[in-house]
Amino acid sequence: MKRTDLEKNRGLKISSKINAAGTPGRFGKDAALPDRREQRKLDQAQGLVPFAVKLNHDLIKQIQALAETRQLGLNETVAELLKKGLEA
Repeated sequence: MKRTDLEKNRGLKISSKINAAGTPGRFGKDAALPDRREQRKLDQAQGLVPFAVKLNHDLIKQIQALAETRQLGLNETVAELLKKGLEA
């Protein structure tokens, strides 16, 4: 074999080893997030229903800032704001 063929084969071995390496835990089986179906079942068990709305970008920024200052999730913050708005 020629020297170039040896180097080519060596490169193929290296690339196949890299491609055969497993995925890190945060992306593979050990990922902490449930898949969509499991998440939907968990949400249904809590009585949550998906509710999509289109809002102004500035309003969204305000809600996100409020959620960050209160250290709550966006869903909890929006639910709280809706409850206050409906009570008024």
